[in-house]
Parts: sequence; C-alpha cells; structure tokens
Amino acid sequence: MLPSVSGPPVAHHLRVFRTARYLTQGEVEGAAEVWFVLHGYSMLAASFLRWFQPVAEPGRLLVAPEGLSRAYFEERGTRRVGASWMTKEDREAEIEDYVQYLDRVADRIRLSVPGEPRIEVHGFSQGGAAACRWAALGSTQVDRLVVWGSMLPPDLPLDRYGEKLTRAGLTLAVGRSDKYVSDQDVEREQVRLRGQGLVPTVHRFEGGHRVDAGVLRLLATRETAP
Repeated sequence: MLPSVSGPPVAHHLRVFRTARYLTQGEVEGAAEVWFVLHGYSMLAASFLRWFQPVAEPGRLLVAPEGLSRAYFEERGTRRVGASWMTKEDREAEIEDYVQYLDRVADRIRLSVPGEPRIEVHGFSQGGAAACRWAALGSTQVDRLVVWGSMLPPDLPLDRYGEKLTRAGLTLAVGRSDKYVSDQDVEREQVRLRGQGLVPTVHRFEGGHRVDAGVLRLLATRETAP
C-alpha cells in the first residue's frame, strides 16, 4: 500500500530553451522603418503578414513574430495549425515569456539594421493585447503602437505605464462592424484612457474584424488624423 501524501500539489516553474519562429519581408539594408506585426488568436505569422502587403515597400522592413503556443484548430470540418500568445492558464509566466521573446527578436533586428530606424508595432485582436503589454513591459522603444480590433488589456496598470504608451503614439483602429468590438466599447475605452491622461489616435473604417488596407496606407504616410 502506497503511503499517503498530505497537502496540495505544489506548482514549480523551470526556464527552458526553445525555438521560436518569426518572418521578415523587405531589405534590411536601407530600412528606415521596422514594423513588428503581431497576429491574432489561432493565426500564423505567414498568413498574417499577407495583410500588410499594401504597405510592403522599399525602406520598410516587416517583421512578423509567431506566438509561442501552437495548436490544432477545427475550421469548416478540417484541422489547421494556428498559434496564440497566451491563455488564462499560468498567464503571468506566459506574458513574461512573450515579452522577453519579442524583445529578443527586436534586439536581433536592430543589430542587423543600420542606423536608427523608426519602430512601429501593430497588433491585431489577441496580438493587440500582446503588443500593448510588450510596449509597456518590454525594453524596446516604440515610436508608434497600433492596436487593431482590440482594446488595451484591462489589467495593464495605466497609472504606471500610461506615459510610456503615450510616447509610443498609441493608436486604435477598429472596423465599424467588428463583431468583437462595438461602438460602445470604443467609446468606453476612450473615456477610460482619457481618465488616465491618454488620448489615442482613433481610426474607424468600414469593415469587420480585420486589418484595413486603407488605414494601413494612411498610417504608412505617418498621418495621424483619424
């Protein structure tokens, strides 16, 4: 008979080395801008990068990191592979992992790009929350942060990181028929942010839960008016 063990199980954490994947498009030499683009839940970096083809042009390097957690997803009766940035399980450790991962990708890119390129971060849906946390918690200096089809993470302490997000040129881009983000959500978010001293640039476009080519082109000209 096995001896009984008293007390609940104890969780432990161990850092391990693993291989992460990121894609780039564009020439490193002569890149005046580097755009880091973070995909949404269940997407892969390669398919998400295609959404940014309208702004793929000389002088702009696109970098698409892929979430560290891959899984199979059921879609229209078939299974496909997608990735995510985190889940609610052990979330603090997952956030720390992907912030450090994204900082390492940015460090590697910055070492290979001559000069001081302008850094933009675009995050879509779940990737929008990841982008916000990276801009706030990470060491990478961001010149503009664009959150597509998402609001800021409600647990991100704006009293502590609001100034950093302001310096990052916080921008929200949301479709008028986005099934996940309503007009009321956008209004409430602006009120919440203003209460913390943040006044983001807001772009609304005709369409749903996606990255909009027209707004992308506008952003690529560095225009800031909605």
